[in-house]
Amino acid sequence: MNFDGIWTPVITPFAQDGSIQLDTLRKVVDTLIDQGVHGLIIGGTTGEYYALSKEERKQVFDSVAGHAKGRIPIMAGINATTTEDSLELGQHAKAAGFDAILVAAPYYCQPAQDELLTHIRCVDDALDMPIMLYNFPDRTGVPMTLELIEALRDHPNVQAIKESTGSIERMHALANDHADQLQLSCGMDDQVLEFFVWGARSWVAGASNFLAPEHVALYQACVVEQDFVAGRELAARLLPMLNLLEQGGKFCQYIKYGCELAGLPVGPAHRPLLPLNETEKARFQRTYDALLQHRG
Repeated sequence: MNFDGIWTPVITPFAQDGSIQLDTLRKVVDTLIDQGVHGLIIGGTTGEYYALSKEERKQVFDSVAGHAKGRIPIMAGINATTTEDSLELGQHAKAAGFDAILVAAPYYCQPAQDELLTHIRCVDDALDMPIMLYNFPDRTGVPMTLELIEALRDHPNVQAIKESTGSIERMHALANDHADQLQLSCGMDDQVLEFFVWGARSWVAGASNFLAPEHVALYQACVVEQDFVAGRELAARLLPMLNLLEQGGKFCQYIKYGCELAGLPVGPAHRPLLPLNETEKARFQRTYDALLQHRG
């Protein structure tokens, strides 16, 4: 499967009581498709999958698949604390019509590398779908080592990796030593230009929920046109926002506030995450307004 392009890890809209707002979710999907993103990820970190029950996650899969299938590639995040739950979610996503799955290390239990390898192989053997790995040890507590990546060469469904460690050295190793095995996807937003320079053709970008045109333009410049002068100018405009998101400590809240400022309110983040305070909102608003000044 070709994972080129901007993949938006879609937010999950909530009402104030925490219930999922499926009508709003479908509006978000329509907006993203209209704005030219290349794929949607449902059930990723930005979608707050960890705050949803399995049944709620399946409900979201069904809603998006029924609404978006055939218009844009869709990928299902199936991470859970057990292999069995990941398989159940993956089987549901496959039946719903998803094109690929996003596979991270099960969180909290901190599997050893041989256990994580067995988990990934089990998921692949059971589901037989294109897989994008998601390496984000700051969230899961467990890295996907280069040795583990090498050991997955016998599973050709493992076709891409969203790399979110922040390590430039590791990104170089993936780009140079595993380019024949995995499509490299930027998972560290404030390093996107570096990823594109080193051959990545994919960006899983949380801020594309509310800044899709800017993300698509940066991809077009760097990946399609190979114009890194223009790409650097576009990246420089985005960088203050990307830095705030990566370093501000309230990623999901900022993404949802960005959607609100963009004219599509999606409700609060799920508790225990709390709403932004007025100081945080003002800082975000200034960053957002400065970025929009460059829109034509």
